[in-house]
Amino acid sequence: MDTMTIGMITFDTTDARALATWWSRHTGGTVQGPDDGASAVVAPALGGPMLAFQRVDDPTPGKNRAHVDLMVADRRATAAAMVADGATLVGERAHDGFSWTTLADPDGNQFCLAQTDGA
Repeated sequence: MDTMTIGMITFDTTDARALATWWSRHTGGTVQGPDDGASAVVAPALGGPMLAFQRVDDPTPGKNRAHVDLMVADRRATAAAMVADGATLVGERAHDGFSWTTLADPDGNQFCLAQTDGA
């Protein structure tokens, strides 16, 4: 069996370009792809998997079954900046020196900001 690597994480959305632009602001990545509104990709600034956004007529309702965990140096400050830019705070948790904040992007896709120092 071949070893797999993560190349891209894809989100369904009603506006691919707008959501890709939002994620690019917070990841430092650049938006790529055709400007047709059907799809867009955020190429990460520091490597790692790309984030893809594809337009669908009816995104899956309810909590997404998979989500992105993003490691950050200052979880609270990053969360505050993202909320100020349209994210929604879902919750905060900590366990054994590891803390995370769950947010939802402007389309309701949940993701976590994580920090290992318990902050």
